Amino acid sequence: MSRPRARSRSDSINNILSQVPLHSPTDAPSTITKSSNSSSGSPGKKLSKKVKKEDIWAIPAAGEMPASFGFWKDLTTGRWMLIPASSGIMLAISFALYLNYELIQTYVAPVLPATLQIPQSNPFAPLWFISYPLPAPHSQPGDPRFGKGLLDVVFLLHHIVTFSFIRQAITLYILRPLAKKLGIRGSKILRFQEQAYSAMYYGSMGFFGLYLMTDLPTWYFNTEEFWIGYPHWEMKATIKYYYLLQFSYWLQQMFILVLKIEKPRKDYAELVMHHCVTLWLIGWSYAINLTMIGNAVFVTMDISDVFLALAKCVNYSEGPKSSGIASTILFGWFVIVWTYLRHYLNFIILWSVWFEFDLIPEYAKQWNPPAGVWMVHWMKYQIFIPIMLIQLLNLFWYFLIWRVLIRSIRGTRVQDERSDDEDEDEKVIKKTQ
Repeated sequence: MSRPRARSRSDSINNILSQVPLHSPTDAPSTITKSSNSSSGSPGKKLSKKVKKEDIWAIPAAGEMPASFGFWKDLTTGRWMLIPASSGIMLAISFALYLNYELIQTYVAPVLPATLQIPQSNPFAPLWFISYPLPAPHSQPGDPRFGKGLLDVVFLLHHIVTFSFIRQAITLYILRPLAKKLGIRGSKILRFQEQAYSAMYYGSMGFFGLYLMTDLPTWYFNTEEFWIGYPHWEMKATIKYYYLLQFSYWLQQMFILVLKIEKPRKDYAELVMHHCVTLWLIGWSYAINLTMIGNAVFVTMDISDVFLALAKCVNYSEGPKSSGIASTILFGWFVIVWTYLRHYLNFIILWSVWFEFDLIPEYAKQWNPPAGVWMVHWMKYQIFIPIMLIQLLNLFWYFLIWRVLIRSIRGTRVQDERSDDEDEDEKVIKKTQ
């Protein structure tokens, strides 16, 4: 019986990292096969063959680019979420409509007779910009405040398209060439793309959220201010943009997960549950004027994911003979940051919901949506339960982190099924090339 080879530090870290999920569905290796109708051409190249229904969502192999089936086909099937050329056309159309209306309003409307006057407000503005600016005294010069309304849904839906375009354009045209330049091969290219994009998004939004918190009474996790002065229905422009963009991102991620645009990972059920609870939290906290506590939860989740994504990216870029020191250091930081943000600070938030909820002013402890107050007594549980559900999922993943880490330290060989799949992907790629 042959003696198993000694495992390097890089192998151990790879086993650990591959079992720790981001709270996005894009971390799964794909079982790579070549569809008879797939094309290795550019994303904008139209296929001449008749497209089978099952091929619409075919995931391209590591050596391929997703092929467009034509703009109309991409639009009607939802494949525009994979094709940046198609989502880019959708954005170009909406911007052209907005810009044309502005030009007509500026140069044509003034010379039109009174009977032909057009509305001053641009009907396409809610696609690109937040709505419902508040008049004085709620807003001051240089410090506008905003309310909420149904036009916010228009902004959300439009920015699902925006995030689809940004995500695919960055992963295909920036991160994919970077992965090849770093010497990454096979299915690891796909995984590097997704993790690098995750690091970019969570890094920008996580630290932007932290920056916004510095200008709020809740800095630094001053939890009493979640409730004192409720309802916080007047929002600064930056807070409203931040919240709606986060909401759009998560809706887009949910579509990717449910439509299985990316191959489902083994904790698919947990991720579906996580996304459902997250959207529940975001939607309700926005609707019932709890954006301050929402900002705090976002910060704890986003920043912790940055270090995990970076550790995975470094691990993918390290060669088989690498000592794995860089990924080991990043993984160490990840464990520290995850513990502090996702558990310590999250338990502080949960404690605040349970014990400080009664700091809400008495007049606001009623169900009166027109007045912007919703805090009847049972809302305490509606806030506490979804945050606790996410904490339980985080504890489940935290257990996996330490279980694999301890086994690796002890020298026990860890069977990582996703790494096995990755090796199998390499074999399939070689056969198809």
